[in-house]
Amino acid sequence: MNVQAQPHWADIGESTSVAGVRFLCAVYRWLGRWPFRLCLYPVVLVHWLGNATARRASIEYLQRLHRHAPGTFAHTPGALTSLRHFGNFAETLLDKILAMGGRYPPERVTTYRDGVMRRVQQGQGGLIITAHIGCLELCQVLADSVPGFRLTALVHTAHAERFNRMLDRLDPANGVRLMQVTEIGPATASVLAERVAAGEFVAIAGDRVPLQGGRSVRVPFLGHDAPFPIGAYALASVLACPVFTMACTHEGQGYTVRFEEFAESLKLPRGSRDAALAQHAARFAHWLEAQVVRAPLDWFNFFPFWDQVPHDTPPE
Repeated sequence: MNVQAQPHWADIGESTSVAGVRFLCAVYRWLGRWPFRLCLYPVVLVHWLGNATARRASIEYLQRLHRHAPGTFAHTPGALTSLRHFGNFAETLLDKILAMGGRYPPERVTTYRDGVMRRVQQGQGGLIITAHIGCLELCQVLADSVPGFRLTALVHTAHAERFNRMLDRLDPANGVRLMQVTEIGPATASVLAERVAAGEFVAIAGDRVPLQGGRSVRVPFLGHDAPFPIGAYALASVLACPVFTMACTHEGQGYTVRFEEFAESLKLPRGSRDAALAQHAARFAHWLEAQVVRAPLDWFNFFPFWDQVPHDTPPE
């Protein structure tokens, strides 16, 4: 396969608009969850039928997970499991909306957060490495329930400011902010260092190759080598702060949010910097495997994940 011919995940685009989010909020607010589903599921089916790239990527992921962890599914995943995968994403969309507005029922969220809580109580910040899994916006519940918890989430989309304005309308006191970045240069790192020094947390995804300027390494993931970015670990070494992983996955009728300590701090030896970065990426990929085995329909990367390349990768 010529991986250079595969589209970058950012080229596939995000179909959710702010106007659409507001419409869905209104449907749920006035009519409830089942009318929301009735509005959304026909759209899910049409999208699943019409988006061959996302459909193939979903099936590839599900089948590789099945081979890597036998017993995750009763049978080899196919089209119907993929459609359920899309439907799970659609269900999660509503919970994302509710979470961003501070309206998701907190009693339906179980959190494991002792390490982060200690840092907040001490007035210290840190770096959180996460993935596109489950409803990460439910960290807003933590922000609502823990005085002093503030989070800046780094995103690659150009819609960060619009979503920040929407967050202000939904919940003016929310403690989560989005920062749009295409690459983390010295200026961005300096801003983030100031925030961490002030006791805030910075969240960055560790499962998508950046648009440009970011390096990645290929490490084992579900039985096949996949590209994972190393920017989070380089940033952690600059910030010289504690590093955590975070996942928020379906469990029962709600979600479980798990913060786990990844490292007290990350130091990159001058003589073996590249090897250390690759080792950290491999550790993260291993952590991510554990999350998707626990919640196989909660990982939402609907593009050729194993074939990602940055925009600025020169053609061969």
